[in-house]
Amino acid sequence: MIKLVYCLRRRADITTEHFYHYWRTTHADKVRSIAQQIGAVRYIQSHTIEPDLNESLLESRGLAPAYDGITEVWWESAQVLRAALATRTGAGAMQLLLEDESTFIDFSQSRVFMTREIEIFDLRR
Repeated sequence: MIKLVYCLRRRADITTEHFYHYWRTTHADKVRSIAQQIGAVRYIQSHTIEPDLNESLLESRGLAPAYDGITEVWWESAQVLRAALATRTGAGAMQLLLEDESTFIDFSQSRVFMTREIEIFDLRR
């Protein structure tokens, strides 16, 4: 499996409440509706919480401000993703997401990259 990790910052011209609501509802529905077209098998949103605790973590390490959240999208393989994006339908679906993201995400302050998970431990098992 491969995973896209998208560290998001909201656009300055929208409220935090609007950002989280839109991302969780409208945008999530759009991602769900095109998942098969882009070959995605899993989609997770992680919304930033606990601002006081975050601030203390940032200060203790001298880090930049926290992102507003993280999106994770999984594919079975890079080949699956490439094949989906090579189709008119898949490319159009990704364009739809890009256009929608531009309405609530500050692209210049966000980051996106592909990863592969390497599990070190999971004490829940």
